[in-house]
Amino acid sequence: MKTRRYLAVLSMTLLCFAACEKIDKGFLSDQPRYVNGTIIVPRGGIYVASEKINADGSTPPYQFKLLNLRDKATGEPAPEAFFNSYEVLMFKSGQVFDATKDTTVELLNAKREVVRTPPFVFNEVSGQLVFNRSSANLPLGDYVFDVEMSNVRGTKLFPNFGEVKIVDPSLQDYFQVTYQAATGSDASETFFTTSAPQVTCDRISAEGARVILKIVDKNGNPFDPSAGEVIRRGDRPTFESHVKFNPVVETDTALVCDFEVAPFPLTNYNDGVTDWGYLIYYRIPSRYARVDNYSAALNVNPVFGFRVLMEGTYVVTVRLPTVTRVEN
Repeated sequence: MKTRRYLAVLSMTLLCFAACEKIDKGFLSDQPRYVNGTIIVPRGGIYVASEKINADGSTPPYQFKLLNLRDKATGEPAPEAFFNSYEVLMFKSGQVFDATKDTTVELLNAKREVVRTPPFVFNEVSGQLVFNRSSANLPLGDYVFDVEMSNVRGTKLFPNFGEVKIVDPSLQDYFQVTYQAATGSDASETFFTTSAPQVTCDRISAEGARVILKIVDKNGNPFDPSAGEVIRRGDRPTFESHVKFNPVVETDTALVCDFEVAPFPLTNYNDGVTDWGYLIYYRIPSRYARVDNYSAALNVNPVFGFRVLMEGTYVVTVRLPTVTRVEN
């Protein structure tokens, strides 16, 4: 009997002790992370976002704070440019571009407004960093930051959690070739195979929103649109088909347009019958061109497509590698 009483008392004591002991809630990992590592930001990109932080099974909801953004090499605080606000032209909340209706600068501007914004925002729920056009003001370099993570379990600080690399945009950041081909044709509209054009791009300034389109022969000599050396090809789309806001200006060396908003073209060109994508068709009349390996006079019919992905001033060159310009 005494043994039974003793065991009962011992059990009651242990239960009481267990009831008074604190039970930890949830789980807060020691290894949250950006899976893909360094966040590379081309300056002036329209939208550059990191991935979300992988919380490694931590109990939601959780919150992140970005702390101590600093120069990776020196440890000095990041320049004020990261935290200053700059004027950026953006679409108004809830407004979207409609290619069939927004065909003038006035209609486009009715949907846009100038806002003041810092170059990036940090989402405290997902841990994403999102950079905007005003990142053009950031100095080049490598920067690191700490992250504080909190949930029902508590708070932990993770030093050197993430890295941001600010770089000048490369060709693939601001330009994309979507198509390049060409044919030759005689007066009876019989077509012959010719070499495809070579489409290249030089970004000559981060300012403005202009494309200077040049069609040149194999020696780099530009054809003259203002003199009829570059003409439309039937009812097929031309450069002008993709430029809704401002007229294309013909010069003696190029076709020039101010495209207003990137990316350009914003959308595929659809005439209601055919979706032409980003294609541009032109013809160089036979009296202005000679095609290698053909004795007959041939028109040259380049077809190409491209997209400019960032605002700026660009020279896009369409080189015809087997064609020589003939002056008249």
